[in-house]
Amino acid sequence: MAWIDRIDDRDVSVIVSELLIATADSTDPLVDGSVGEVLATLRRKLGMDVVFVSEFVDGRRVFRFVDHSGPEAVIRPGDSNPVEESFCQRVVDGRLPGLIHDVAQLPPDTDLPPTPLRLGGHLSTPIVLKTGEAYGTLCCFSARPSPQLRAQDLETLKLCAKLVARKVELTRRDGFGEPPADWGLEPMSGTGAARH
Repeated sequence: MAWIDRIDDRDVSVIVSELLIATADSTDPLVDGSVGEVLATLRRKLGMDVVFVSEFVDGRRVFRFVDHSGPEAVIRPGDSNPVEESFCQRVVDGRLPGLIHDVAQLPPDTDLPPTPLRLGGHLSTPIVLKTGEAYGTLCCFSARPSPQLRAQDLETLKLCAKLVARKVELTRRDGFGEPPADWGLEPMSGTGAARH
């Protein structure tokens, strides 16, 4: 069991705040690894099936980090689709709310994109860089409705999105423009350097 699995769900925000402070000046492989752990723990504590970080690149949504429950991944890092065919874009531009307890209960005239997956609960927030650029989104979703989700859960997700934004900014500052397909939030094994 990872250290972060032992924390109380009320303390996730505190851990994220501490990681934001720790990433203020430099990338640290241990901090980078903790970012992925925080997102995976958040997914489990919220009872969601998938958490992912997406980047908007040339009209596409590219999945950069994915953590999921179950033996088979429904999406993988490096997968992509047109951004306009995503819930992500609709959250960023305000057509969908950031917190949805059950997608099936949205009003019938809601502009929903086609999706190959059944979506029940959905949490999403933009990842906004200091420049004001919407890098992409941080999302969690579940196939089942998620009546347990609270406004505070969305606030915690927004805090996590700030942490991801900081990771992206540091990666760019260190000379990595476009992340490779295997970009991650954890350190590279064996090198001691952060994976970008």
